[in-house]
Amino acid sequence: MKKDYITRIKANVNIFATKKTSNVLDGTYVSVFMGRSMNFEDLREYVPGDSIRDIDWKSSSRSRSLLVKRYVADKKHNIMLLMDTGTKMSAHTKEGASKKDVALYTAGTIAYLAYKNGDTIGSAYNKDGMIQYHQFKTGLVNIEKILSYCDAEMCLGKTNNMEKTVDYLINNFRRKMIIFIVTDKKGTSSLTETALKRLVCRHDVLICNISDSEITSGGLNCFDVGNDHYVPAFISSNKKLMKIEKENNARIVEENERKLLRHGIMTVSIDKEEEIVTKLIELLEKHKHANTR
Repeated sequence: MKKDYITRIKANVNIFATKKTSNVLDGTYVSVFMGRSMNFEDLREYVPGDSIRDIDWKSSSRSRSLLVKRYVADKKHNIMLLMDTGTKMSAHTKEGASKKDVALYTAGTIAYLAYKNGDTIGSAYNKDGMIQYHQFKTGLVNIEKILSYCDAEMCLGKTNNMEKTVDYLINNFRRKMIIFIVTDKKGTSSLTETALKRLVCRHDVLICNISDSEITSGGLNCFDVGNDHYVPAFISSNKKLMKIEKENNARIVEENERKLLRHGIMTVSIDKEEEIVTKLIELLEKHKHANTR
């Protein structure tokens, strides 16, 4: 049965927008990526996430409320969704959510924000060694198409090489892009220093890390998607192995973060669909501050 991604994404964003934080998601996205010119379209009320540099202090003093300049964009952006479609994305997050669903709705929320800003959205992923690229287009139909194709590829038995997808982008795109990589800690770990260095030379890069459940979480029905079998209870409930696994996972996460920081790449870890919006705000804010130092 075909999923209606956009309706659910809109609902999640609208639920968030009813809170006091109001337009913080839109404000953050625009303040990070919207181009500036010498002219501005109009003034609007300040929302958390807007750049302080855009505040019109004279107009604000007259109206007794903070107003920001809404600039005429110099250009629209090309938003590339680099999706991890390997077998491991068929597993679950540490909160027990489907990694596949969290990844798709994360990508969809990013695409929806880009659509609202008039940006074009494209995608790329590795399908059993062959790179699948969906060209940059605008519109909700394009977003649904991208998500539907990725959905079909995120299933058991699929191999994936993130490095090959990154190489494809490096070698085939000269235009500047804003690349959102949606993967997990293993996918991030597979990206080499050389590839990341080449990627950030031309593009903005942000990473959404979808968390992993642990084999030794104590469950009786723990399934190892990588090896295609259930994990015996004496292993999944072994406290000594649990400690080793936690330490190993923490080491991988730390190594990934250090590697990404060396190249100025920001990342967040997402555990469930309900926190996608807040995590994307965190990611955008981190990226903005990293680029204004």
